[in-house]
Amino acid sequence: MLGFSAVDTAMLGLFGLMVGSFLNVVIHRLPKMMELRWAAECAELQCGDTQTSEATAEHVTFNLMVPRSRCPHCGHQIRWFENIPVVSYLALRGQCGHCAAPIGARYPAVELICGALFAWCGWNWGLTWEALAWCGFSASVLALACIDWDTTLLPDDITLPLLWAGLCAAGLGLINTNLPHALWGAVAGYLSLWLVYWVFKLITGKEGMGYGDFKLFAAFGAWFGWQALIPVILMASVIGAVVGMVIKVWGQLREGGYVPFGPFLAIAGLTAMVFGPSAMLAFIGL
Repeated sequence: MLGFSAVDTAMLGLFGLMVGSFLNVVIHRLPKMMELRWAAECAELQCGDTQTSEATAEHVTFNLMVPRSRCPHCGHQIRWFENIPVVSYLALRGQCGHCAAPIGARYPAVELICGALFAWCGWNWGLTWEALAWCGFSASVLALACIDWDTTLLPDDITLPLLWAGLCAAGLGLINTNLPHALWGAVAGYLSLWLVYWVFKLITGKEGMGYGDFKLFAAFGAWFGWQALIPVILMASVIGAVVGMVIKVWGQLREGGYVPFGPFLAIAGLTAMVFGPSAMLAFIGL
C-alpha cells in the first residue's frame, strides 16, 4: 500500500491528537448528560412542567462545552497550557498542577490512539474527503468503546449518526462501499444481533447484550458492507471471550458477572478499517 506524503500524515495526526483531547470530554460528560436528561424527563412525567425547572436548568448548563474542565479532586480549573494533548500530561508528570492528584493514563492514551488512527487515514488516503470520513468513523468508534467500557452504554447520540454517516458516505461515493451493500449491511448488522439477543433471552431468560450493540454493528455494516460483518463479529467474539475469561480468572468481573461487548466490536471495526475485512478472514483461515 503506497502512502501519501508525510505532511498529510503529520497534519491529520496532529489534528487527531486535538480531537482525542475532545473525545476525553465526550467520554466523561456524555453519559452524565444522558443521566441528567433522563432525570429531567422522569421529573416532568411525575411532577409536571412547573416542578422540573431545577433538573432542566442543570441539564442545560452541563454539556460538552459548559462548564470548563476542572480537576475532580480539588476543582482547579484546567488552564489552556494544561490541556495540550499528551504534552501537558508529560509536563505535569501525570498530576494535577494544583493539588498533585493523579491524572488517569487513559487521557493521553485516547489522544495518542486517536492521533495514530488519524495519521493512518492521512497516510492511506491523504488529505481527502475519504480520509476525513474515516477519521470521523475512528473518533466515533473510539469514544463508543470507552463509554461502553465505563458505563455499559452505547449512546444513540453517537451510534445513530455513525450509522447515517456510513450510508451517506457510501451514497456520495466517499468510501469504497456502494450504497446497496451499505444499506443491506446496516439491515443485516442490526437484525443479526437482534436475533441472537432474542434467542439467548428465550433460552436463558437473560439479556446477553444491549440494543446499542445492534446499532453499532449496523453502523459497521453501513461503512464496510454486509460482506464485512462475519469477520468483524468473529474477531469481536474471540477477543471478548478471551478478555472475559482473563477477567474472570482475576476475579475482576463487575456486579452481575458481565463484560460489555461494545469495546470488542469497536476493536474489530477499527481493525477492519486498517487491514480490511478480507485480510481479517485470511488471517483466521477463511
